[in-house]
Amino acid sequence: MVHDEKTDKAQLDLLYWWGIPTLFRAPFDPDPANTDIALVGVPHSAGNNSTERDQHLGPRAVRNVSANGRRYHAAFDFDPWTACRINDLGDVPLPEPGDNERSVERISAFFRRIDQAGARPVSIGGDHGITGAIVQAIAGKDARLTGGAKTALLHLDAHTDAYENLDHWLGAKKSAANWAAYLVRQGNVDPSRSVQIGMRGNPRGRNWLQLSYDLGYEVITMERYRSLGPDGAIEIIRKRIGDGPVYITFDLDCLDPSVAPGVSNIEPAVTGWNMDEVTRILRALRGREVIGGDVVCLMPTKDQPNHITAMVAGAIMYELVGLIADTAGGWLPKR
Repeated sequence: MVHDEKTDKAQLDLLYWWGIPTLFRAPFDPDPANTDIALVGVPHSAGNNSTERDQHLGPRAVRNVSANGRRYHAAFDFDPWTACRINDLGDVPLPEPGDNERSVERISAFFRRIDQAGARPVSIGGDHGITGAIVQAIAGKDARLTGGAKTALLHLDAHTDAYENLDHWLGAKKSAANWAAYLVRQGNVDPSRSVQIGMRGNPRGRNWLQLSYDLGYEVITMERYRSLGPDGAIEIIRKRIGDGPVYITFDLDCLDPSVAPGVSNIEPAVTGWNMDEVTRILRALRGREVIGGDVVCLMPTKDQPNHITAMVAGAIMYELVGLIADTAGGWLPKR
């Protein structure tokens, strides 16, 4: 019997349990100069001390299952994996994992290298504190991806993470609780072009959205989303974000617990989104200047035995990759 190595490899690559578990079976290459879309793991848990600190296990969990997500994009009718160079850069090295502030510095330094290489990062966390560390490295003054400008933010979450009324969150200063505020204060995010969407559940205080309003964000709570309908909400998002650079951050707790049970700050009191709803929102940014994105708050130790939340996290990452790769011809840097 004659074996065709190319055919054998193509079949084996579809099996998530076979081979070295890189993100989406992408080549491993730690040099951002060799990639257009940089897949990155950010195993950070020290920015959210209010829940079980297992979010650092998220990148490994998605690597273990994501090979099965390396697919043709049916809605966009193209193959993102051949449209541009997509590599797994590995995990951000965090040798002081219990020291949040030092870890934030290390994350930012890692993503500055990606930014200066002109690559666009799609990351898996990690708690939501990683977003502040990433965006302060790739947007604003001296950032190559935005040309020194601020970025718009599309923030899908059950919570606003703009709680700057606290000096720290259980010891963490640049934390999962306040990153959406300090990125505005530092000049990395333009709130007048940004949208926070999906907030739901009973708050811990009466004016829980006021901090976001004061910062200048457009806020679409789940209740408002249901009232507007998806078309109305998408119209607001597209008009507000416009044609400038935008970064997308996706907290898995915006999904209903029945869809994503293994998350850190689960909100079971009010129905969250299903996958069709969030996919529709994300795909509404097709053709826009997406400079990167992340998926956060995966808690593998709370996941179902079939790793459904890890698979969902991979599916959201895939949509982020698709958005960036779909417009690759318009943004690939001159080399």
